[in-house]
Amino acid sequence: MRILLVTQMWPSPGEPDLGSFLLPLRRELLALGHGVDVAAISQRGGSPAKYARLTADAVRTARRTRPDVVFAHFLLPAGAAGLAAARASGAPLVVMAHGTDVANLDRAPLRAATRPVVRGAAAVIANSRWLADRLEARYAGLACEVCDLGVDLAEFAPGTQPAAWPGDGAHPRLLCVGSLLERKNVVGLADAFATLGRGSLTYVGDGPLRGALEGRPGVTVVGRVPHAEVPSWIAACDVLCQPSVVEPFGLAALEAMALERTVVGTTEGGPPEFVTPAAGVLVDPRDPAALVAALERAAAMPSPNPAARAAAAEHDVARQARRMAEILARAARRA
Repeated sequence: MRILLVTQMWPSPGEPDLGSFLLPLRRELLALGHGVDVAAISQRGGSPAKYARLTADAVRTARRTRPDVVFAHFLLPAGAAGLAAARASGAPLVVMAHGTDVANLDRAPLRAATRPVVRGAAAVIANSRWLADRLEARYAGLACEVCDLGVDLAEFAPGTQPAAWPGDGAHPRLLCVGSLLERKNVVGLADAFATLGRGSLTYVGDGPLRGALEGRPGVTVVGRVPHAEVPSWIAACDVLCQPSVVEPFGLAALEAMALERTVVGTTEGGPPEFVTPAAGVLVDPRDPAALVAALERAAAMPSPNPAARAAAAEHDVARQARRMAEILARAARRA
C-alpha cells in the first residue's frame, strides 16, 4: 500500500522528541514493503494557523502521491486534516486516538469538530481498551479497533549502556519520564519519595511543574532529552515510575519493561492491560499511602527483571505494525 501518515506531532532537529513515538511505526511499515509519506507539524506552540497549514500540506501530498489509505494520528487536528486529504484523493481515512484527543471531547466545540472525523473514518483505532471504551461511549454505534504503537525491543534492550545517574546515585534509583504536568502526578510521586525516605528520584522531562520539583532532597530534574537518550536513562534506574492520574496507554512503562525494569504504573488507564504482577505494581494515583507502598514493593522486586521484558515482548512494535497494516489494508479494500 501507499500510506499517507498525517500527524500534528513529528520530530525535527529543533524538536527531536516531538512525536518520536511514531518513528518506529513508520520504519516497520516501510520494512513490510509499504510506502509511507508524511504530512506533519514539527512545532510546539505557535499560532493555530499551523493547523490550517497541516491540512493544506496533507491535501497537497494526497493529490500528489494518491495514497491507498490516509492514516491520521490524533482525532484533532490531524484527523480533520487527514479527512480533507482523504476526500481530496478518494482514499479512505483511518484515524488513531491517543488520549488527550479523547479527553478533549468534554469540550463541546472540540466534540463537534471531531464528529465528522469519527463518522467519516473507515476505521478508528484506540491505543488501549480503556481509551476505546471512552471513545465508543461518545458516539453511538462506533466500534474501535484496539492496537497500541508497541515498543522497539532492539532499541530498548538489556545491555544498554546506562546514563550517569545524578546526585549520590543512592538506591533505589527511581525514574519518571514524561512531561511535568498535573496529569502525570509528578508532585505526588515526589511527595511519596520523600515519605519513602531513601534512594534517589530523577525526572526526565519538562513542564509547568518543574519548579515544584527542583530543590527537593534526593530529587533531580534533568529536563527534556532526545528520545534516543531515553533508553540509557531507563537502563540506569531500578524502577520506572508512572503513577499518572490517568494514562491512556503508558508507553514509558512499556519501554522500561522492555529494558527489564520493574515499573510502578497507574490503575487509571491502559497500564493494567500490559503490566503483569511480575513486571510491576499498579497503584491508585489518588491514594498517597498506596503510592508509598507501591514504591516499597517495586524497589524490592528484581532489577533487572526478565519477567518485565517477557511481558513487553507481547507488544513488540513489529507485531503491532503488522496489526495496523492489516487494519489499513481492510480499509483500503473496502474503498
